[in-house]
Amino acid sequence: MKKMTMRAVPALLLVAFSGTASAAAFQLWEQNASGLGTAYAGSAAVADNASTIFFNPAGMTQMPGIQLSVGVTGVGPSYEFANDGSSGLLGTGGNGGNAGGWAAVPNAYMSWQVAPDWFVGLGISSPFGLKTEYDSDNWIGRYQAIKSEIKMVNYNPSLAWKVNDKVSLGLGLNYQTIDAEMTNMTPRGLYKLNGDDGAWGWNAGALFTLSPAMRVGVSYRSAVSYTLDGDRSLGATSTSAKADIKMPDTFILSVWQQVSDRWEAMGDLSYTRWNTLDQLNVQYTTAGVARTDTEAFDYDNSWRFAWGAAYKANDAWKLKFGIAYDKTPTSNSTRTARVPDNDRIWFSLGAQWNGGVYGKVDAGYAYLYLRDANIDQTKTFAPGLTSSLRGTYSDSAHILGLQYSKGF
Repeated sequence: MKKMTMRAVPALLLVAFSGTASAAAFQLWEQNASGLGTAYAGSAAVADNASTIFFNPAGMTQMPGIQLSVGVTGVGPSYEFANDGSSGLLGTGGNGGNAGGWAAVPNAYMSWQVAPDWFVGLGISSPFGLKTEYDSDNWIGRYQAIKSEIKMVNYNPSLAWKVNDKVSLGLGLNYQTIDAEMTNMTPRGLYKLNGDDGAWGWNAGALFTLSPAMRVGVSYRSAVSYTLDGDRSLGATSTSAKADIKMPDTFILSVWQQVSDRWEAMGDLSYTRWNTLDQLNVQYTTAGVARTDTEAFDYDNSWRFAWGAAYKANDAWKLKFGIAYDKTPTSNSTRTARVPDNDRIWFSLGAQWNGGVYGKVDAGYAYLYLRDANIDQTKTFAPGLTSSLRGTYSDSAHILGLQYSKGF
């Protein structure tokens, strides 16, 4: 059997970035903890630490000297299935337990003012991540899914130019690595697919300072196309396989405003083109014949709206809160057991401690409320041999974040 290699990424680093989805489908908004307390409202306009490299590289022009930011968020989704009329070829177990679980999503950023109007930076993060795994391989939906995992690491060198006091522009390159695995049961035994790849993308942004008390930011992260190279196994038989997959692009429009000496308000509108992810076609050869397995997604494009505020209690403490609506790209007709997603509302709280020369510490928490998600997924293995999973998922998530930022 061909063993998968984790090209360009040490195994330990890849494991560290094996995040669990918290935004719609398996997108990860948790690129810092400073924005978690406001539900990431104003993400492309706030620009108060080096993590702006991810959301809008033009924001580096707001930070003189050398800026460093490191953090981690813990994402804990819950996906619990309740059967209601499943039929056909089924597992002999129950509802599969909680397919979610906690995962850590670290991040690190550094920006450097190399000239009065020029800034460079580097960010390391994870823009997408997924892990759903059912407690038992004989659960009632085992023919639909058992384990589904996507791990990604994004390396993001960036450049920003302060055109004048009103306009700043930013541009970044993105080298992303992906490692994916999915399993499910079939009448011929366990089906397992592993694959990995590395690919390039880009991001760009602009920051407009309309007044000392108001900024507007726009940014764009490109789609990234991969060719997963790995193994396909069915029972005791294994062969090499390839599969093309295209991760979506995202556009963000953000506003930040200093309302008073103590209050800040911010808003966010983002649009992710999930229709790039239509289906996964796994190509392999067996007995000299080229064959294809298909895993359908059929995703639609989705919107996200966020509003947040921050209150400066004193020179050391700032309190934050926010709310967001995040629309899923799935529907009742396309939802799968691999990603049992639905629309969600974020309720966020956070705080920042400003220690002056000692730097800043941000902490945040968000609870994600998801509507119950109906599923009606049928897989056909041969004429007259099908498995239909029907029921409802009860979903939710908790997110905790901690971040340290320091200027030099």
